[in-house]
Amino acid sequence: MKVIGILGGMGPLATVEMFKRIVEKTPAKKDQDHPKIIIFNNPQIPDRTAFILGKGEDPRPELIKTAKKLEECGADFIIMPCNTAHAFIEDIRKAIRIPIISMIEETAKKVKELGFKKVGLLATTGTIASGVYEKEFSKYGIEVLIPREDEQEEVMKGIYDGVKAGNLELGKELLIKIARKLEERGAECIIAGCTEVSVVLSEKDLKVPLIDPMDVIAEAAVKVALEK
Repeated sequence: MKVIGILGGMGPLATVEMFKRIVEKTPAKKDQDHPKIIIFNNPQIPDRTAFILGKGEDPRPELIKTAKKLEECGADFIIMPCNTAHAFIEDIRKAIRIPIISMIEETAKKVKELGFKKVGLLATTGTIASGVYEKEFSKYGIEVLIPREDEQEEVMKGIYDGVKAGNLELGKELLIKIARKLEERGAECIIAGCTEVSVVLSEKDLKVPLIDPMDVIAEAAVKVALEK
């Protein structure tokens, strides 16, 4: 079995959730059926959204350092439970010898398979500004609906003042509110485009399907790890 490397810390709770989902999605009957997982939980990686918006430190040196450490420790491939960090995935790929499986690329493939043509995106302002979802989804002719400016402020409050600050109830309340706005505008499904969204939202909260990139990448990681 291949060794999974999790480039974590963005944030720590999302990293815990990523580990949990990989374990849950592994078809194991005993401990020894599970793949080895190396986690580098590095909360000192500078805020990705702040940098993209021109207000913070460049996270790339710390992202690359963390990826290299996972490689040195024996990871065969890397996944990142942070959507916004995928804006820098090519820089990381160039700096290491092992693959990084993109959560966003895998999610675009999944949405195409499901046949959706218009998706609503709940994500950080940095993820939206970077255009990483639009870039991948446009390859398959899928339209991405994003919140209006005032609604995006509510999304960021839900992510930062809610989930990242440990107030999960506030985070859930605000994120459901904006998800429903996107549903009203024709979203055929909602993309949990931030790992903090994944922590608090579930399909039962919505009228349309919830596509969770954390689930998508967990399934992809298990598949690659267990390949003979």
